[in-house]
Amino acid sequence: MLDQAFLESLMDRAWPALEREDLDLEDLDPGNTGGWVLRASEGVTQRANSVWPRNLDGGSMGNPDMSRSIRAAAEWYRLRRLPLIFQVFGDSRSAALNAVLDTQRFTRQSETRIMVRGVDELPVGASGRHVDISDEPSDEWLRMWWSVDGRGGDAELSVAHKILLACPALYATVRDDDGVPAAVGRLALVDGWGGIYSMATSAGHRRRGFGTKVLDALLNAGAERNLQGFWLLVTEANRGAQSLYSQAGFTDYGSYLYRQAPLRRASSGC
Repeated sequence: MLDQAFLESLMDRAWPALEREDLDLEDLDPGNTGGWVLRASEGVTQRANSVWPRNLDGGSMGNPDMSRSIRAAAEWYRLRRLPLIFQVFGDSRSAALNAVLDTQRFTRQSETRIMVRGVDELPVGASGRHVDISDEPSDEWLRMWWSVDGRGGDAELSVAHKILLACPALYATVRDDDGVPAAVGRLALVDGWGGIYSMATSAGHRRRGFGTKVLDALLNAGAERNLQGFWLLVTEANRGAQSLYSQAGFTDYGSYLYRQAPLRRASSGC
């Protein structure tokens, strides 16, 4: 259904970092024509502040060459006062990189499942509750999402807002009977595919079907735009969301996690 490299590209473009730079591996390892993408966004979200090791092939780069590339990436992030974090996909291409990161004691964080589905059986039946769909996130949408998924205050939310607007997308909001926003979601539109992001339901509205209504509305909106299919990302720990997505026709495609360099302690004065 989807080529792995193409899906990684879709994911990168659906949540674009505010600053990015290609690390040309051929400069560090003659003959290696691959490249890593260094991404930074003032520390807001791991995916926008991590290395995407694009074009890995499993082992053409030896450990010394890999280590030189890691040092070059570490310096790039040091200049931005950010930790060195890799987004590492769970397939055989990542074996050599993982081996070196293990040696350097990189931690493993935020294990995430990638799920996909086609456009079969869409649109799904509309529910009785109206879902608002817009081309941009309203302040109300942003506040609702950030209250559930956000890490930080207004400054970090402002950065997240810029990330969201850097990719065409649809934004869904469903309200309860009192008109209070209950759940929100985002459909990133990239090259004829749709990525489900920022699914969030407020604590007081959970287990009442609001998330399902948002998801159905985004899938239907994507079908109306003749998308070829959809992908989404859900943490391994979030079993409830995995069940929701499975019931909506999504199936497992792959996985990734983040690997962060160990923090270095400052030298003691003693």
